[in-house]
Amino acid sequence: MNNSIKPGELWLDTDGKIIEAHGGAIFYENGTFYWYGENKEFTDGISPVWTHGVMCYSSQDLYNWKNEGYLIEPVLDDETSLLHPHQRLDRPHILFNEKTNKYVCWLKYSGDAACYAILTADKFLGPYIMVKEHFRPHEKKAGDFDICKDDATGKAYLYFDSDHECTLCVELTDDYCDVTDSISKHFEGLHPPFVREAASHFIRNGLHYLITSGLSGYVPNPSEVAVSKDWHGSYVVQGNPHVNDDSSASFNSQISFVFKHPHKKDLYIALADRWVPDYVMTAEKYDVLMRAIASRFNPEKYSATAEEKMSLRDAPLLATANTSKARYVWLPLRFEGDKAYIDWHNEWRTEDYE
Repeated sequence: MNNSIKPGELWLDTDGKIIEAHGGAIFYENGTFYWYGENKEFTDGISPVWTHGVMCYSSQDLYNWKNEGYLIEPVLDDETSLLHPHQRLDRPHILFNEKTNKYVCWLKYSGDAACYAILTADKFLGPYIMVKEHFRPHEKKAGDFDICKDDATGKAYLYFDSDHECTLCVELTDDYCDVTDSISKHFEGLHPPFVREAASHFIRNGLHYLITSGLSGYVPNPSEVAVSKDWHGSYVVQGNPHVNDDSSASFNSQISFVFKHPHKKDLYIALADRWVPDYVMTAEKYDVLMRAIASRFNPEKYSATAEEKMSLRDAPLLATANTSKARYVWLPLRFEGDKAYIDWHNEWRTEDYE
């Protein structure tokens, strides 16, 4: 039995098997926590397998996780199916819709597809039925995202990286399966690796927070917090929340979701993946990576020598990263007034929070 959270260590389920819930999130219902995410068991960087379905685990304490099996099973006999393991399925997110009594799951597809698929179910554990495929909101190429709802009004919103140009906030339709014309743009005018992606939204004391990462594939980079008084902004950037981070890369991880503990007054947990634990980022290495990428877009301001670029030759690429080795980094957020911070803990317990 586990009685604490140990960021970056190997996490096993109650059967002693490696937990496969990457790029994931937590859904709380009827006293049970459900952790779901990408199954990267077979994604070794050699085979064409990207994600082998969406797995789900249940827990009563956030420490010990029972394997509930596939939340969304892979389709193995049709390579054209969006649920085939060779498709680039990423980052499932699920909301419950009180008006339709449906659980609505959005899936993102990266690469040339750059779209979403939407599925619904009558129960959280499924089965989920595909209701929309190859969906691009407002015809924009779809990137990493979050869907979230206003508990007071029931309205839901999509935050997503739009073609690596900006972050869009779009209000969803009443059934959460489409978008409306209520839209706003954020973090415009940036280029890689500074363009923002992987938005994670949460609300605290009436303020809206977005934690985003930069754009550098599976190689980790600095996170950024922005805060607003409204869903549509404007968002004011607070800066990198990771305190005393010698890696300059979000403790060598990327946040996929922020979970508000339902029984704690002020416990928000940042769920992150250490996608490539064998590739350890340092402040010096990130500085070279940043300049090497940025120089392609703004050579007048940024440059990297040929020797520096050669030093990055072992950096993992999206198509060849062995994410079957990925680990989880869960850390509590700390607040000073309205500012959000994330400190490193080798081990921590939810019982230490009110």
